[in-house]
Order: sequence, then C-alpha cells, then structure tokens
Amino acid sequence: MNASTSPTPDAVDPGLDCDVAIVGGGPAGLMAAEVLAQAGVAVHVFDAMPSVGRKFLLAGKGGLNLTHSEPHEAFATRFAGREKQVEPLLAAFGGPAIREWAQGLGVETFVGTSGRVFPTDMKAAPLLRAWLQRLRGQGVQFHMRHRWLGWADAGQGGALRFATPAGELAVNARATVLALGGGSWARLGSDGAWVPLLAARGVAVAPLRPANSGFDVLRADAPAGETRRDFLRELIGRTPAPTVGWTAHFTERFAGQPFKTVALAFTDSQGRNFQRRGEFVATATGVEGSLVYAASHLLRDEVEAHGHATFHLDLLPDHTPERVLVEVRHPRGSRSLSSHLKSRLGLDGIKAGMLYEHLGKDGVADPVALAHAIKALPVTVVAARPLDEAISTAGGVAFEALDARLMATAAPGVFCAGEMLDWEAPTGGYLLTVSMASGRVAGEGVLRWLGRTGNA
Repeated sequence: MNASTSPTPDAVDPGLDCDVAIVGGGPAGLMAAEVLAQAGVAVHVFDAMPSVGRKFLLAGKGGLNLTHSEPHEAFATRFAGREKQVEPLLAAFGGPAIREWAQGLGVETFVGTSGRVFPTDMKAAPLLRAWLQRLRGQGVQFHMRHRWLGWADAGQGGALRFATPAGELAVNARATVLALGGGSWARLGSDGAWVPLLAARGVAVAPLRPANSGFDVLRADAPAGETRRDFLRELIGRTPAPTVGWTAHFTERFAGQPFKTVALAFTDSQGRNFQRRGEFVATATGVEGSLVYAASHLLRDEVEAHGHATFHLDLLPDHTPERVLVEVRHPRGSRSLSSHLKSRLGLDGIKAGMLYEHLGKDGVADPVALAHAIKALPVTVVAARPLDEAISTAGGVAFEALDARLMATAAPGVFCAGEMLDWEAPTGGYLLTVSMASGRVAGEGVLRWLGRTGNA
C-alpha cells in the first residue's frame, strides 16, 4: 500500500483509555469503525501490519470483486451450512447496500457478465484511500504495528495488551471489536494467533481449515483396485505423501496451464452433489482455481473423513457421450491419435495431456475407454493445500458462542466480525460482502452495548 493509502500511526501513551478498540484493520474492522464513528463514538483501530487493508488490496489486484448481483434469496444459499447464521447479516447489509456505500465514497460499480460486481476502474486502492480519508475525518485513530497479545488477565479480561515498536501497551476500552481475519495469508496479517487467546476466555472456536483452496492429486500410476484402496488407507497421515502429484512429464509440460470449458462433477459419501462448468489450473502437484474452489468445501470434508476424494471431469461438456464415441471411433488413417483428437474433437494441449496421464499410451488406444475418460475423467485428490495458501478460512469463532449482535457471551463487551467467524463462502464477492456486513452488525451491537442507538 502506498503512503497516500496508509494512515500514519497516531501517537499513543501507555495506559490508553478509549470508548472502543477495534483490533484488525481489514474490511470488517473498518466497517465497524465507520458505524461507530458516524454515531459520534471515539474509535481506535489497532493493526499488527504497517498499514491497513493489506488482504483487501491483494484481493483487488486482478480486479476488486466487491459483491455479487444475485438476489438475496440466492446469495444467502452460498455459505456451506451456515446460511441460517449468515442470512441476518446479509439482511442488514447485502450486495445492493454495498454498491450504494461505494457510490457514497465516489466509487461507481458495474455488474460483470458473471454477475460479479466491480468498481468501474477495477481497483481496490482508490476505494480504500477514500474510505480511510472519510474515517479519519470522522475522528477514527489508527495505530499501526500494534500486535494484539490478548488481555491482561487471560481468563478474565482486563486491559487489552499490544506489542508495539515502543514496547507493550495496555488499552482499556469500554467495548472491543475483534476483526482479526482467519488463518490464511499470514504475511498479510491473518495468522490465526488469536485462537488460543479467545479459547482462554471460554469462547468456542472451531478449528481453522483451508477454504477456497487447491488440492494435491493422487498420481495416475498409484495402485488400482483393492490394492489402491489399501494404498489410500495407508496414505492418510503420511508426510510427505508418496505418489502425490502429476508425473514429471505432465508437470513439466502443463503445470500452470488452465483447463478451459470443462465441467466438474462430485458426489461425496453423504450424497451431496456438485456439478458446474468453469475453469481451473493444473499446479505442480495438483489443481487449483475457481472451479476447484467452488467445490473445495465438499472435497476438503471428504478428504478429512476418508483420506481422498474423487471428482470427475467432463473435458467436452458441449458434446454428448454418443458423439464423442463416434468421433473417437472415426477412422484416422495415417494420422496420429493426437492429430485425430484435435481435428475431430478439438482436444489438444493440457486436455489431451490429461488423457494420456490417466490412461497411458495403451489406454488411449481403446476407443471406448478413451471416450468414457473424455466425458468422465476421474481425478483423485488426497490433501488440501496448506492453510496459509488458501484464499480464505473455514472454522473460527462459533456463532453459538455469540449473541445476535456478534457479542461473545463468555466475554461481555467483546464483539467478533469478519473471517474469524465460523463460516465460509465461495469466491465471487460473497466473502467480502459478509465480512463487511458482519462488521456493520458488530458496530451496531457495540452502539447498543454503550447505550448509543443512532447518530450523535
């Protein structure tokens, strides 16, 4: 973040007293600060990083996806079992409200072909810069390089403790909003270090797990049949896992390349189904990208339960199985099989490479097996990529540990918001929307806690 975007640290004295301390300068914390400052409450925002909104800026690097244009009813179904808890947050501050809020900062938005909502210039920095300018104008004070260490009395509360460049600082606040993020992208500030601090206060926290993550695949030359099942059972818990990743030939030729216009189908052991068209990317050891992320919560849960999960790829979703079989069987004369597949079906590059990876040279020579693989190629994943590589986090502070205004019942006056709550969502604007909505609800909860219910 450049200097014009970053607030300069405000001088603080040891033993600072304030109305509200917000710990975490991401979208959830900043939205809580806005609600409170608009009501005339003195707000101090503390963040461990040199500047606020670092993950927000990274998310906007390829175009800031603010929200999604889906109607509320459809939007509220995207939260992997937490729809009941998330829906009230969206009712308080959903997609249309976010677009109106951005417009109030002088940032116009548009709806892309996928239904996602972006600023017209696609950039995050101008919006964040305008937001911070408004917050500072409302009296919000920012304290950078202040890493939260918990409370003076870990079990009972007391003053908030911060490690600062000048030494430890104690902050006494009438109310606290924790908006510390999940456990992904630790270098941007979300390192999950808050988990034991809240657990010590008796706040229930579900284990942090990767969400919107990539996966390592089981290599095609792993054993088959009963031997394969025994092998997969033995694989669980082994680090590094054997025969994980693509063959060296496939990795050298195709790692980093996208699978375009494919369909992914997966049914887990509980009967939950996923089927969608889209794109994803082959990595050095597996798969990642939007289509994989969309199914990642089901794949992750299945891997955690059984050690592996197998999805099926339709490499030609616009072709019927019958047509594929006809084209594969079509006489090819002196042409190579690769040339034949390219001319008859448009199959080449990474898609053709995937067929050879799965079937081998002998397998692709069998027209029936080849046609079946083109329409339903099995890919077995055996491990989600590490938490710090994930786009977002599942797990966190349990909603059951909070009241309707996101205050921790075991820690009165302490509110939680953003990705540190126990919810997850696919990419597409859902993550940012709920983070901001929860910040708004937490801010309004603090107002009620303080006996303030409106603008000053």
